[in-house]
Amino acid sequence: MKQLEKIAIFKNVGSSWFALGLNILVGIFLSPYILHHLGDEAFGLWVLIFSITGYYGLFDLGIRSSIIRYVAKYSATHESDELNRLINTALFAYSGIGTVAILVTITVAYYAGAIFHKSLPGNSVHLAQWLILIVGSAVALGFPLGVFGGILEGLQRFYVLNFTSVSATLARALLIVIALRHGRGLLAVALITVSLPLLAALVNATVVLRILPLRFGPEYLNRESLRRIASYSGTTFIVIVASRLRFRTDALVIGTFVSSAAITYFTIGSRLVDYASEVVGSLAQVFVPMSSKSDATGDLTGLRKIFVAGNRACAMIVFLIAAVLIILGKSVIEAWVGVRYVATSYPVLLVLVFPFTLMLAQAASGRVLFGMAKHRTLAVVSLLEGGANLLLSILLVRRFGILGDAFGTAIPLACTTLFFLPQHLCRVLKLRIGVYLREAFVLPLALCAPLVAVLLLMRHWFVAHTYLQLAIHLLVGSAVYGVGILWAIWTRKAWQVDGIHDQDTANLVAVSLIETYRREEEV
Repeated sequence: MKQLEKIAIFKNVGSSWFALGLNILVGIFLSPYILHHLGDEAFGLWVLIFSITGYYGLFDLGIRSSIIRYVAKYSATHESDELNRLINTALFAYSGIGTVAILVTITVAYYAGAIFHKSLPGNSVHLAQWLILIVGSAVALGFPLGVFGGILEGLQRFYVLNFTSVSATLARALLIVIALRHGRGLLAVALITVSLPLLAALVNATVVLRILPLRFGPEYLNRESLRRIASYSGTTFIVIVASRLRFRTDALVIGTFVSSAAITYFTIGSRLVDYASEVVGSLAQVFVPMSSKSDATGDLTGLRKIFVAGNRACAMIVFLIAAVLIILGKSVIEAWVGVRYVATSYPVLLVLVFPFTLMLAQAASGRVLFGMAKHRTLAVVSLLEGGANLLLSILLVRRFGILGDAFGTAIPLACTTLFFLPQHLCRVLKLRIGVYLREAFVLPLALCAPLVAVLLLMRHWFVAHTYLQLAIHLLVGSAVYGVGILWAIWTRKAWQVDGIHDQDTANLVAVSLIETYRREEEV
């Protein structure tokens, strides 16, 4: 491995983990600060507006994945004309999408009072309309500006994206705190929140224009480039739609049938699960290039090993997080946002943590399918799950409130992760499901047993009510779990799958990291 390649890997991977950790940290401390300064109604309205505009992500149509792929290809082959055609065509397409998003924003803002009459008190309708206009307009502008972020990913300049993201995150947190301290309200928080990502996107665009000799003009618009983008983006779009239905409908359903204040209580429980998803998801991305390489060489044994060992690694992380959330969840919520939210938000957390743990413990499964380009069935099943999620949530929320909505999400997700995902992957990879379950999950479960016992003993000794007391529980539990992880690594049990030795796995991981930044295929 060349020294420059090592440096690139460390800069890109290290900066990605740092940016993720900072975003989670800022979210943990900023959310309760905003909540306590604005109140339940305003905070719930805030979550509702971002849930509505979050559906604008569907307008992406999977185009960004095409930009990443073809920028990587054309920059590697020095096809500057094709690169210019691609970027001009993508900018044109995204500008059209942004225009449609503006029109949708105006329409939704106009009818906000009628659509959300149950969750918006009379004095909140005008505020909600302004929030929709502000956030929706910013998202619309972000479509054409987002082209430059995709270019940087295709050029393997992840550290530039992460630097601008970290800078925007810190500036946003500081400005929001200052605004709230000076008595500013929800509109000020909204303006700050949407302005900083746009500024970061402008910085990304400036960097791109300095490092690439791009040319712009109508002569570079190309129908073939548009057809190529659309062809590659098709399955990705199905995945985007499915993801929105599966994980981004809760606030909309609760806001429509219950109230904006109820969204706050649901969000507190679900946000903790979201943080776990981000941590495991960042780890699982490495398995896409690993499986792509093995599939390209026809190495079915290698694919099986990546499938089993990858899910084992994901399970080691998510089982730890799940144990902490189940046993210390009440203490986490109390220390985070206050004791009055525990009684309502903790049951939501309990309902969601089980199916999400099942999903995240198999996070490598979907990545293997993407790497093999055999993810269409997964996309269709995820879309069906999303539809069932929405239907069940609407049916159950009317009778059981936010807990009913949580069950509406949990039941379809549990069915997919229990009855479809393991069987489908084992069938594709021609692997016995008993072997998979034993090899992937027995060790992580065994390592979690001492952790669970210690956390229960610590909670019996004293219940944590503050961050300091919670930190004591977490440090002791982490130390016990860390000893188990070190033992598994030392004895090579953490990585062995049907005869794979530690050195073999290390070589495979090293090659996969290089492939992450070399391959043309980006999903």
